[in-house]
Amino acid sequence: MCVGATLMLLAAVLPASSPAAPQRKRKLPPDFTEILSRMNDAAKNLKTVAADLEYTKVTVLVDDKSTETGRLYYHRSKKEILINITKPEVKTVLFNKNKAEIFLPKINQIQEYDLKEQSGLVEQFFLLGFGTETDKLKKDYDLKFVTEEELDGDTTAVLELTPRSEKTAAQLTKIHLWVSEESWLPVQQKFFQPGGDYFVARYTAVKVNRQLPSSTFQISAPEDAKRVKMN
Repeated sequence: MCVGATLMLLAAVLPASSPAAPQRKRKLPPDFTEILSRMNDAAKNLKTVAADLEYTKVTVLVDDKSTETGRLYYHRSKKEILINITKPEVKTVLFNKNKAEIFLPKINQIQEYDLKEQSGLVEQFFLLGFGTETDKLKKDYDLKFVTEEELDGDTTAVLELTPRSEKTAAQLTKIHLWVSEESWLPVQQKFFQPGGDYFVARYTAVKVNRQLPSSTFQISAPEDAKRVKMN
């Protein structure tokens, strides 16, 4: 997915014969300190998230792009994430603390993963900016403000995050985060990998702090679905 160019605001040009009119002052973007403060307030108040999602993976070397769409649900206090992928192939992914389950209806199989060693990366790939307080971000990343950008009619602050940890940097060289200046939550994330490949996560129709019943975070699979431990 291509990221749109930075919005440029041009001053109106008055005809030479017209008298000079007072110019309206352009609203300045918030400074970096204000951005982090507003993100922090949004993070502290976040309890649940439900959103439509689009994941796009780009492999540069072979010029390949693949896209999946679906819906994401997140319960912060329970540390549960459920992702229902509907296109191009149906599957359900459930993260519950240090465990992941992937249900593949096509082969009627539930794959189980132990994520004790990767739990930090799971949070960064799927939840970066959702409920992550800025002190935590500063601890894990070098942060900088890149620009202000319009994304589908939403004014966003674009931040660049560079991992401090060598372990994380081995997987992600940097991350760009598009933060809505209305909700102060992410609407897009772009993860850059060593070698040039990248991954874009896009969130729309975002609803926060709605009640999500416990059944939301359950995989609906037939009783005869085969369970396979993957690690």
